[in-house]
Amino acid sequence: MSMTRQAEPAVTTPPAPGPGRQTDGRTSRRSPALRLLARPEVGVLLGALAVLVFFLVTAPPVRDGSSMANILYQSSTIGIMALPVALLMIGGEFDLSAGVAVITSALTASMLSYQLTMNIWVGVIVALAVSLGIGLFNGWLLVKTGLPSFLVTLGTFLILQGVNLAVTKLVTGNVATDDISDMEGFAQAKAIFASSFDIGGVNVKITVVWWLVFAALATWVLLRTKYGNWIFAVGGNKESARAVGVPVTFTKISLFMLVGFGAWFVGMHQLFSFNTVQSGEGVGQELIYIAAAVIGGCLLTGGAGSAIGPVFGAFMFGLVQQGIVYAGWNPDWFKAFLGVMLLGAVLINLWVQRTATRR
Repeated sequence: MSMTRQAEPAVTTPPAPGPGRQTDGRTSRRSPALRLLARPEVGVLLGALAVLVFFLVTAPPVRDGSSMANILYQSSTIGIMALPVALLMIGGEFDLSAGVAVITSALTASMLSYQLTMNIWVGVIVALAVSLGIGLFNGWLLVKTGLPSFLVTLGTFLILQGVNLAVTKLVTGNVATDDISDMEGFAQAKAIFASSFDIGGVNVKITVVWWLVFAALATWVLLRTKYGNWIFAVGGNKESARAVGVPVTFTKISLFMLVGFGAWFVGMHQLFSFNTVQSGEGVGQELIYIAAAVIGGCLLTGGAGSAIGPVFGAFMFGLVQQGIVYAGWNPDWFKAFLGVMLLGAVLINLWVQRTATRR
């Protein structure tokens, strides 16, 4: 089964060739290799392998197991959020508030637990409710007003950015929260969100495991469940989907809430990794998440994509980000690599879309 699906155009039966007409087999058949390359996740996999080989040659430290573990860690912090963002994009929408929502989640858990001297798990649960609430608000406003998700979530982005800074300064008198490492329940929460373990003497972060688990779950949802069919349907043509009984409103809102869940999880990881949170962080991360999904084969128009593609897209980000450091280059080159990867992915997606419509 193909790991990437897309909304299918209406198919009409071509007229049978007359006595004097011949069909060109090249227009009806494509080689297996071409069909394979037309799957976006295959393209990004080949791209990731090419980048990996490049840095293995130019940056010898990448060959070390600990370096690869660090690359996977950087990839996982992007990939965990890129997965729900990708599902949302397959459903035909964007969320520009995803980056600052991560910080909102971390700030909520940190300040609530510290200022009220509560068990840290109280803050974690309240932060989850807040994150899901942000997603619910975005989705509800979208379906009720019919406004583009770009405008709705841009407004949410600005609101959260201001609230993060203003409330943190008001409560703590600083732009950062207080250290929560001595709070009750901290050790248990850290074990879930920010611990690590050894494999053959290499330290691996728990987020790498969570990333793979979430990727497997997202793939199963997309390919094996009715909800996955709904996601593709509303992204392809929401009016047609509604006409055949797909719950468009529920699907759209729930996808935004999934992004909220991802923001909560990554926010908890950041909080329990550093014990404190900078309220001004998160700005610009939403573009990284979206870019990872696009590089992974999610069409900007919705209705097509996979969960596997964004995994490779996030890996490419982590690989380039850390590979530049290991190669001893100026880290500013990361943005240039990001632009090249994004443009390349968009061009490949365009080719895939045109190829698919000519089947």
